Amino acid sequence: MSAGGAPAYLAGLLLAGRPVVAVGGGGVHRRRVPVLLAAGAVVTVVAPQLHPDLAALADAGTVRWVARAFEPSDLDGAWYVLAATDSPEVNAAVAAAAEARHTFCVRADAGGLGSAWTPATGTVGDATIGVLTAHDPLRARALRDRLLDLLGDAG
Repeated sequence: MSAGGAPAYLAGLLLAGRPVVAVGGGGVHRRRVPVLLAAGAVVTVVAPQLHPDLAALADAGTVRWVARAFEPSDLDGAWYVLAATDSPEVNAAVAAAAEARHTFCVRADAGGLGSAWTPATGTVGDATIGVLTAHDPLRARALRDRLLDLLGDAG
């Protein structure tokens, strides 16, 4: 784990056609799931209820919705997992189940307790800019915005 230890290794995940599980149906996944879909991931959302934007994706058949509480077997076969529920206990259970399966997991509530972080990203032309900090998302976003401003004319 990188919380206070070694820095994170920034990598570009090629998720096209690969199963990804998003546990939680709220605002965090309202933002993250469309990005995963744009990357070609096959997304399953596990949550008793969904944000209206996610419900629209489920209704359209764009994501699979498992309308119940998380169970560890929900992660079987997943390449990448995101835990963003209102419950630290559920998020911890998701991270533990992912760890047992050797699957990277982002925890929205406690990034240092997952096995991956989501960088602040943006695009300039066909380039994607990603910024990670020592898990300070506000600073990462500010740095990303500065880089995008500097590179805006380069695209």
